[in-house]
Amino acid sequence: MKKRTGLSWLWFAIGMVYFFLPLVATFLFSLRGKKGVLSFVAYQNVFNDPQFAKTFSFSLGMAALTVVVGLILMVPTTIWIHLKVPKAKPLIELFSLLPFVVPPIILAFGLIKTYSAPPIVLTSSPLILVAGYVIISFPYIYRSVDEGLRAMDLRGLTEAAQSLGASWGTLLLKVVLPNLRTALLSATFLTFAIVIGELTLAVLLAWPAFGPYMALMGRNRAYEPAALAIMSFGLTWGAIGLIQALTRTGRDKGAGPAAGAH
Repeated sequence: MKKRTGLSWLWFAIGMVYFFLPLVATFLFSLRGKKGVLSFVAYQNVFNDPQFAKTFSFSLGMAALTVVVGLILMVPTTIWIHLKVPKAKPLIELFSLLPFVVPPIILAFGLIKTYSAPPIVLTSSPLILVAGYVIISFPYIYRSVDEGLRAMDLRGLTEAAQSLGASWGTLLLKVVLPNLRTALLSATFLTFAIVIGELTLAVLLAWPAFGPYMALMGRNRAYEPAALAIMSFGLTWGAIGLIQALTRTGRDKGAGPAAGAH
């Protein structure tokens, strides 16, 4: 047992070094913006660049719209599949893999072809970008919601609520969604992380998003791209930490009344 424990810790240490060593090297490189001195000049240059605030706020808005549209589409649909047509789950799971198979460049040209002529013309609107982001984030939103529904007794909750006279709207807002909070948070932050760093759709659809800005900085600067990489990493891990904190808070609140009852 001691040998197994020691070996496990050894592999854990190797994994941590493999993961964090490039990150530490990137961070140290980002501090060399001023010759001969470790400083945060590269970070200051990024924050002082007006394009940083412009592109980041644009992508932030696109991410918020993507989350809203994606959840409005996927939550009722996934609930309906679980309750009414459970045999369709393998088909939906197959569809959820398509965004991994279809290259973003094909998706971009498909969006341009579809929405460049009546009755729906979106080529001059950022909504076409939102449409593409919803497709890209579809696997993450669907699987998060699906796992959340699998973790609860959806059919039992539905039957109990309907037996008490609850409408479908009441069932969705007051019964299902509160039990899906962790799944919805996971879907939200995963979608934010995907949209903030997305490059191909934003470039091909010609919108000033944060992904193209990072790519442009990588071509024209030396230390600022490393600073942007560290900031993006911190943003992603901050989102993951927020998910964990909110999830733990929800569990503690849920466990409180039960503990008091005992």
